[in-house]
Amino acid sequence: MAAAQGELERISARYLRFAADEARGESELYERLALAVAASRELRTFLAGLPADKRQPNLFLAAVRHLCVVPQGEDHLVELVRQEHHRIRALMFARTTQTNEPARCSVLLPVLAKLPPPLALLEVGASAGLCLIPDRYGYDYGAQRIEPVASAGIAAPVFPCATRGAVPIPARVPEIAWRAGLDLNPIDLRRAEEVAWLETLVWPGQEGRAERLRAAIAIARLDLPNIVRGNLLTDLEALMATAPTEATLVVFHTAALAYVASQANRDRFAATVRAGGAFWISNEAPFLFPSFARAAPPAPAPGRFLLALNGKPLAWTGAHGQSIDWFGSL
Repeated sequence: MAAAQGELERISARYLRFAADEARGESELYERLALAVAASRELRTFLAGLPADKRQPNLFLAAVRHLCVVPQGEDHLVELVRQEHHRIRALMFARTTQTNEPARCSVLLPVLAKLPPPLALLEVGASAGLCLIPDRYGYDYGAQRIEPVASAGIAAPVFPCATRGAVPIPARVPEIAWRAGLDLNPIDLRRAEEVAWLETLVWPGQEGRAERLRAAIAIARLDLPNIVRGNLLTDLEALMATAPTEATLVVFHTAALAYVASQANRDRFAATVRAGGAFWISNEAPFLFPSFARAAPPAPAPGRFLLALNGKPLAWTGAHGQSIDWFGSL
C-alpha cells in the first residue's frame, strides 16, 4: 500500500505542476481539470495503472476529449473515465501527444534568419512536419510583422508572438532549399483521423490557436514535407548525410527531447549533430540540458522553454511559441 500511495502522490504532484506551470493563463479548463485529477483518488488510481510515460496530463485529457466530450469538471471527468476507461486506456497506449505546434516557428525564425542561406532544415521529433515550413507562414511580433507569401489561394496563418529584449526579428523569412523530418511515428496529414488527433491536442479555450493550426495544415498539404520514420538516436546520421552540401544544414527540435529518457542518450544525440557539422537549434524544457540552463538567466515565468544555438542559450520562449524573451547574442 505504501508504494501505491507513493505512486498516487507522484501523480498528484505531476498534475499540480501542470496546472500551475503550464495550464494557468493558457487554458482555464485544463487548469481546473488538472487540479481535479490531483485531488481525485479514483482518477489517480486509473492513471497509476499506466506506465509513467503514459500518465502525462496532455495525453490523458486529450484522450478523454477525443473519445468522449470536453469534461466540464471533476465529477464529469470521473464519470467519463468510469464509462470509457477501457477505450481511454487503449488510446493512451496507442498514441503519444505529438503536439505539432506550428507557432513555435515564431521563436525559431530569428535564429534561422541569421544562418547562411540557403538552409537545409532537418527536424527531429517532426510529427506532421508543420515546423519544417517556417517560410510559408506569417508572423506578428507586435512592432514588426512579416506577411505570408500567397499559396495557391489558401490563407496562411500569421502567428502572434510577444517579444521582450533585443530579439533579432528578421525582415523576411529565410530561403530554404531542402527540408526533412525524423519521427518514430510520423503524422500523415492526408488522413482525417490523424488530423483530428492533432486538433484535439490544442487545449480548450484556445480557439485562435486551433484556427491557425488548421490553416497551417492546409498550407502543408500543398507540398507535404518529407518525414522519415526513424529514431533520432540511430537514424539521424544517415538522414543528415542526404542533405545537399551546398546548403547550410540545420538540425532542430522543439518539445521533442523530453521523450529521450536519459541524459546520456540526449548527450549522444547532441554529439551526432555536432559531428555532422550542422547548426543545432534546441528549444526545450531547461532540465533536459542542465548545462544550458546554468548559463542562462532565470526564466521569467514557469513552464518556459530554453532556446539555444549550438548549446549557447539565447532566449526563454513560450511553450507554444507565443512569446520570446531574448537575452543572448548570435
